[in-house]
Amino acid sequence: MKNKRLYKHWILSLWDITLALLLTYITLIVGSKILVYLYINTKIQLINYFFKFWRILRDEIFGGRIYTIIIISFFIVFYLLITYRKTKSLAAIMDQTEIMAKGDLDRLIKVTARGDIKNLMNNINDISKQLKDITIEERRAQQTKNDLITNVSHDLRTPLTSIIGYLEIIDTDQYKDELRLRYYANIAYQKAKDLNLLINDLFELTKMQNNTINLDKSDINLVELLGQVVAYFEYQFKNANMKSRINFSEDKLIVNADGRKLVRAFENLLSNAIKYGQDGHYVDITTKLQGKIAVVQVINYGQSISSIDLPYIFDRFYRVEKSRNRDIGGSGLGLAITKNIIELHQGSISAYSDDSTTIFEVRLPVKN
Repeated sequence: MKNKRLYKHWILSLWDITLALLLTYITLIVGSKILVYLYINTKIQLINYFFKFWRILRDEIFGGRIYTIIIISFFIVFYLLITYRKTKSLAAIMDQTEIMAKGDLDRLIKVTARGDIKNLMNNINDISKQLKDITIEERRAQQTKNDLITNVSHDLRTPLTSIIGYLEIIDTDQYKDELRLRYYANIAYQKAKDLNLLINDLFELTKMQNNTINLDKSDINLVELLGQVVAYFEYQFKNANMKSRINFSEDKLIVNADGRKLVRAFENLLSNAIKYGQDGHYVDITTKLQGKIAVVQVINYGQSISSIDLPYIFDRFYRVEKSRNRDIGGSGLGLAITKNIIELHQGSISAYSDDSTTIFEVRLPVKN
């Protein structure tokens, strides 16, 4: 295929060169005849100058027709060599792009040419790389969408199945006494609250990711806000047989933010620390100022997060426990919501974990 295309382009180039030279030769012959005729039959001085110049050019510089033919032949050979190289490069480009067009986006054209052809090859390679990246991103997005549908279906179905089951027991009078009736009704109520929490969290996360949520911003002292959140969680710490330890910066960390949203973000982090850090008995909350960035760390000393799971813990519905057990509570969206809240405030959140310590670090820009 490559040789056939190369031969075709080479023949076309040869034909174009031959035709151009033939027309040039005919033009020179006809022009010289006209010039001789005018020289003989007219006495215009300008024609005399042109005729003398032509004779010098033909006889003394070109040395007659034989040398003219040699020079023209040399020009043809030189031009054909240049055309052959360009045609060969174009044929290679055609072959490579045909392979790319069939879906092989890993293939890149080897750049051996120069000038415009080299620029063309580089542009095609750049387009191929961008198309490959877009294709990979689309596949990842499609996989994320499929996982989301699967996870939402699972997490909606689990409490709903329990609600229907216990309400069916009540509806068919399969309980022994009023105490058992209240017990079944309470379970159905708790499962309904779990279901409501999941739906509300999913709705809020969708609004954040679609940039359709409005922030009610004001100047907030981050140290005071965190102190209030930690105080609110003292009861949860006590029930979990844990203690909170604070090490707040003496600086006033003033941020322009939506206070309710930030409270929600830090509540999620503290709830997460209580759920997974009970073995460590302590949760440390620290703040400090780094340049123009307020840094908040929530540290627990319980169950560590493996290096395999760590990059994905802020994904929707991602759980370290693969069984997706809901006994520990929550919607499975807490960390994803926290990440979106922090990013809506032009901040960032990251997590670090080893055998003894798990750290969630929030970085927010302070007000100048």
